Amino acid sequence: MRKTKSLHPSTLVIKTSLSLFFALFLGLARPDPDPLQDYCVADQKPPQAQSVFINGAACINPKLVVPSHFATSALGKPGNTRANAFRFNVTLASIANLPGLNTMGLTMARVDIGPNGLVPPHAHPRASEVTICLKGSLLVGFVDTTNKLFTQQLRAGDSFVFPKGLIHFLYNLDSGSEALAISGLSSQNPGAQIASLATFTSKPLLPDVVLEKAFQITGQDVMRIRKNLGG
Repeated sequence: MRKTKSLHPSTLVIKTSLSLFFALFLGLARPDPDPLQDYCVADQKPPQAQSVFINGAACINPKLVVPSHFATSALGKPGNTRANAFRFNVTLASIANLPGLNTMGLTMARVDIGPNGLVPPHAHPRASEVTICLKGSLLVGFVDTTNKLFTQQLRAGDSFVFPKGLIHFLYNLDSGSEALAISGLSSQNPGAQIASLATFTSKPLLPDVVLEKAFQITGQDVMRIRKNLGG
């Protein structure tokens, strides 16, 4: 009979540790958990009035659920694209105005972009995003972890997917009219971090020397950029 070679104890420990690590990692690196019931309409009581605190929003009594909890007109209203220097506005349909979304792992967004306006490079740490252009002409794109750029021009009816956690942008190519897009994100709380604002207007501010070395710029450049971004 062929003798089976036994593993050295240290090798067995390493393999066991790696197995446990990957099992834990795969358990954590998942999208929002699946709901355990038909729906969990968000309880919109202010925090000070809540008696239960969970990772998300508590449910109201199912007996109190009505059809209006699953409907909203929030995305039907144009946003003000002149409220910031980038000339864009995002209107969300989230549990704040659509409580029936709670536990569904979804967020919807209306994106209004002014003439030559820009949704600047940003990332959603907890969600992938699919965007459909409804009006105008958009240049969209994302950069992967090898710094490769994937970009595409969208016209009305075209869609584009932004992978989870990667830096991406939307730019209105039309200098004379606004563009409109609708996005769906795969998390109830996708988060959003605009790269330039996070870098130059954090609180407290990143040390100047870090920015000077990272971007190969001078201290005066740092001050000018911060001023332009409102930092």
